Amino acid sequence: MGLGKQQVQQENKGPSFPLALAGSGEIVRIRMIRGGGKMKERLLSIGLQVDDTIEIVQNREKGAVLVAKDGNRFMLGGGMAQKINVSKE
Repeated sequence: MGLGKQQVQQENKGPSFPLALAGSGEIVRIRMIRGGGKMKERLLSIGLQVDDTIEIVQNREKGAVLVAKDGNRFMLGGGMAQKINVSKE
């Protein structure tokens, strides 16, 4: 079975992992959003989308993740953070 176009592009950009596993102070790039349409719409409404670079301000173990982008901070729940794949910059 072949890889889908999105999977191939993701592999070419290096290894990715769930945002929930990123450490405080790390700069990461959003590589893939695995959530449904409502989740993607919610992230887009606050200004987060694939290929954005964000900073992890605070990561609570198995919980919420506070991220920053362009001077704005956003708190993402643990479930949402598990569905966002990122890679280190």
